[in-house]
Amino acid sequence: MSRFLINLCKALLACLIMGAVLSFFGITMPALLALLHLTPDDIRVGLENAYIWSVPRIVLGAVIVLPAWLLIYIFLPPRGE
Repeated sequence: MSRFLINLCKALLACLIMGAVLSFFGITMPALLALLHLTPDDIRVGLENAYIWSVPRIVLGAVIVLPAWLLIYIFLPPRGE
């Protein structure tokens, strides 16, 4: 778990540094969206469509994966730690 948190902190630090560099050069979010010919509403609709598409598939996969993982976890012999 600590490895995950360390990597998360590294990613957040990289995002902060990249945001500072972009800000230094005067690149803002509205300018970046205009360059890509997008509006904030286009981003919202895209995220909603991704959510609507992905959630039923995640739940369907979890119906198979989680019970299989639980059975494997229960019946495997304990590790020698």
